[in-house]
Amino acid sequence: MSSSWSSILTNYPLISAFIAFVIAQTVKFFTSWYKEKQWDLKQLVGSGGMPSSHSSTVTALATAIGFQEGFGGALFATALILACIVMYDATGVRLHAGRQAEVLNQIVYELPAEHPLAESRPLRELLGHTPPQVAAGGLLGIVTSVVGYFIFLDAR
Repeated sequence: MSSSWSSILTNYPLISAFIAFVIAQTVKFFTSWYKEKQWDLKQLVGSGGMPSSHSSTVTALATAIGFQEGFGGALFATALILACIVMYDATGVRLHAGRQAEVLNQIVYELPAEHPLAESRPLRELLGHTPPQVAAGGLLGIVTSVVGYFIFLDAR
């Protein structure tokens, strides 16, 4: 059992992806504070915002797999396609679902008080990302895995 944990704790792609996620969420937390002048702990785990933690996580994973297993292999190809799908989804389906939620929330807000839906809980609006948020997350993921690569090389 202990060798399983030690192999997880030394898994370079996994650690790179996790660190990229934590950095992205932390950056979102502080940029939210800077813009709003108040602390919002939901930013540490929430979706949406700058940079995209989904993009940083999958690009860090794909890049680290490329460094570890080779950029010409099937494992890297799989990780790269997964990363592209996640980033496309963030700027496509999830972004537009968030925009639709904004419109629906406004409609419900304008309903008369006696309407059965007037008291319904608002939909989450911050679901997806703009292309710059996805690009920033992707760049963060690549940088994280490159730095991790040099750290792991020195440790070996």
